[in-house]
Amino acid sequence: MADDYGYATEAVPATSVSAEYIDKTFKSTAIDLVSATLGGEVLGFSDQWFADAANLINPLPPVRKPGKMVYTGAWYDGWETRRHNTEPFDWVVIRLGVSSGTVEGIEVDTAYFNGNHAPAISVEGCFSQNNEEVLSWKGGRGGWETILGLQECGPSQRFGWKLENPTNKQYTHVRLNMYPDGGIARFRLFGHAVPVFPEDTNAIIDLAAAQNGGVAVSCSDEHFGTKDNLILPGRGKDMGDGWETARSRGKGHIDWTIIKLGAPAYIQNFLVDTAHFRGNYPQRVELEAIEWKGDGELGPDAEGWVKVAEPIKTGPDAEHPADSLVKDKVFTHVKLIIVPDGGVKRVRVFAKRAV
Repeated sequence: MADDYGYATEAVPATSVSAEYIDKTFKSTAIDLVSATLGGEVLGFSDQWFADAANLINPLPPVRKPGKMVYTGAWYDGWETRRHNTEPFDWVVIRLGVSSGTVEGIEVDTAYFNGNHAPAISVEGCFSQNNEEVLSWKGGRGGWETILGLQECGPSQRFGWKLENPTNKQYTHVRLNMYPDGGIARFRLFGHAVPVFPEDTNAIIDLAAAQNGGVAVSCSDEHFGTKDNLILPGRGKDMGDGWETARSRGKGHIDWTIIKLGAPAYIQNFLVDTAHFRGNYPQRVELEAIEWKGDGELGPDAEGWVKVAEPIKTGPDAEHPADSLVKDKVFTHVKLIIVPDGGVKRVRVFAKRAV
């Protein structure tokens, strides 16, 4: 099929992941490296006549507004280009939201694009500190190498692919190619941040942060807001970009999230932020940590969790610092416990790397 479009990509082995399994496949082991909330940025594109390319990296699910018309035609929540493209494909170049990253899988969502959806896509990557040079390649070969070869898409659905042989190859930029034109609602690049740590091993940094390799691996509930928001940069823009659980009705209820740190660490102190949560913050927060060397998934009841901070009585829309009670033991994971439920915007785990 690649020959039909006049631009050959490498046939990278990848397994198709059905829509209902995309989140389960990637969300506990990887982050979306191009998410706008992580700092991902659209640097350039071939065309965005009908809908802006920046919509691709919006972390929120796409929405539909039937009957809404704009100057160019019907409004779509995604990236849509003109008809009749004379080039092999339309393209968009995205700078990752981390220093660099390795890739595990990809999602392309064509939600609500039906009859104007992308027939096929491919994804290429490069490692470069020169944005202008990367953009100069436009739709040409340049320094791009294949991450995911040509894959067929269809109307209004989520498509996922898991790389069968993920490598340690690091990328700073990706190019999403859409053959030959059309519309895509969202693009996710699942993988791992490769942080640039300070040379000073005594430097104290936030090792829960996604940019520093942190991953929110599991949680009890994320009814109103995903656990992945806890490790994003900044304090967010509203209540929608934090972690929020459903209201509990039974006595003794707690909710929890487990975060894998970006490196084994000596934890020095914490910061729990309830920014924008003003009537739905937890009554209190507790913090535990563990050095996990076991196989399989780490659960909240695993043997070895250690109390690492005094309980924090939380308040609305505020940052709550806490000192670590255990600064001389190595930990790999932190468990944030909220009592009994509610919302937290961010959690910071300031620590020294255990090198």
